[in-house]
Amino acid sequence: MHKDELIYLHSVLLQLRIFFEEMGIQADFNRYDEMNISPVHIHRSKSEHKRAIFLLGEALAEAVTSRSNLYERMHEIAESVLSR
Repeated sequence: MHKDELIYLHSVLLQLRIFFEEMGIQADFNRYDEMNISPVHIHRSKSEHKRAIFLLGEALAEAVTSRSNLYERMHEIAESVLSR
């Protein structure tokens, strides 16, 4: 993947994090936050953005699967989005 594609994916995952936080879904983003990187840090290396993507993805996946049932949780999220 090219660096610009990684930065785009990083920004999408960050938006998903924001959405989760707005929905009250708890996740442990400490490891990501410790990197002190965001998609706007285009000067950071490709590997740093890749690591940030994996850390965000890991935390988001853990937040969803830590709930009782993945399908039920995703259905709940989809319903809340549709009701907006």
